[in-house]
Amino acid sequence: MMTLKELYDFSIKAGIQADPRGEKGVQKYLDAKKKEYEAVPKDEQAEFDKEDLTNPYSDSRIVIGDPSIQVKKVLAGIDIEAAEVLLADRLNEKGAGIDLLISHHPTGGSLAALHAVMDMQVDLMAKYGVPVNVGEGLMRERIDEIERKINPVNHTQATDTARLLDLAILCTHTITDNMVYDFLEKLVEKKNPQTVGDVMKMLKELPEYQEAMKGKAGPMIFAGSPKNRAGRVAPLEITGGTGGSHIIYEKLSQAGVGTIISMHASEEHRKEAQKHHINLVVAGHMSSDSLGMNLLLDMLEAKGIEVVPCSGLIRVKRT
Repeated sequence: MMTLKELYDFSIKAGIQADPRGEKGVQKYLDAKKKEYEAVPKDEQAEFDKEDLTNPYSDSRIVIGDPSIQVKKVLAGIDIEAAEVLLADRLNEKGAGIDLLISHHPTGGSLAALHAVMDMQVDLMAKYGVPVNVGEGLMRERIDEIERKINPVNHTQATDTARLLDLAILCTHTITDNMVYDFLEKLVEKKNPQTVGDVMKMLKELPEYQEAMKGKAGPMIFAGSPKNRAGRVAPLEITGGTGGSHIIYEKLSQAGVGTIISMHASEEHRKEAQKHHINLVVAGHMSSDSLGMNLLLDMLEAKGIEVVPCSGLIRVKRT
C-alpha cells in the first residue's frame, strides 16, 4: 500500500532514472525551471505550475484526487476517459475496491501541457549526433503546432467525471515512455541487429508486440526492406511527448542514423525517411505504450499494489 503522493513520487523517480538525458540532464532542466520561476513577477507567479520545479514531465501528474489517499488497487489503461471512470465506479459497486485510475496518455491539465515535454527531443537527437541548435530550430515550430492543436480540446471530460464520482486519476505519459526508450535502447545494444529484418525479429520477440500481432497491429516496416542493412539503430520516436518534425530526418541521416524505431509515424515521416534513405520501423503505438506501462506497473506490484488492466493495456508481467 502507498499513498497517492508516494506512488506519484515513486513514478517520477522511475521516469528520471530512465530519462535519455540522464539524471544530470534532468537536474539541469529543473534548475532552468527554477530560474524561470524566480524571474516571474510576483503578481504572475500564481500562474506558474510549481510542480514543474520538481517534476520534469508536465504531462505526468496527479490530475485529480487527494494525494493523501491510500492506494491498494489501481485500474490502469492506455487511455482513461469518462468511460473508464464510469467503469471503475461500476466495478467498485461490485466490490472491486479500486482506489486510483492510472492513465498512460495525459488528460486534464496534463494533456494541455503535452507540448512542454517535447523539448527533450532536442537532447535526444543530440545524443545521436544532431547539433542542439539545429534540433532546437527544427523542433520549435512543431512544439508550437502541438500547443495550438491541443488548445481547443475538451481536456476535462475524464477529470470532471472522476470528480463527481470521487475517484482519483494519475497520468504517467513521459514517465513510461522514458522506460520504453531505455528498455529498447538497451535491447538494441544487446542484440546489435544488422539488418532491418533483425530489428523486426528483435521486436517480435517481446510479448507486447506478439500480442499486438494477433490483433493485426504488430511492428511494421514503413520505409526500407528487411534485407536493408540497419546501420545505427535509434529508438528515437519513443519519448518526448508526441511525434517530432519530419524534416529532422535529413539531419539524422547526415548524423549517421540508419534505422529509426518509432511508436507511430505519419505519411510525411515515411516519405521523408525514404527520401533520406533512413529505414523506419514502426513498433506499434498501443503495444509500445503497454511495454512502458508494464515496466512501471511491475514496480508498483512489487510495492504491494494490485493492478487491473483496461483500455488497450496489454498487461505482461516481467518480475
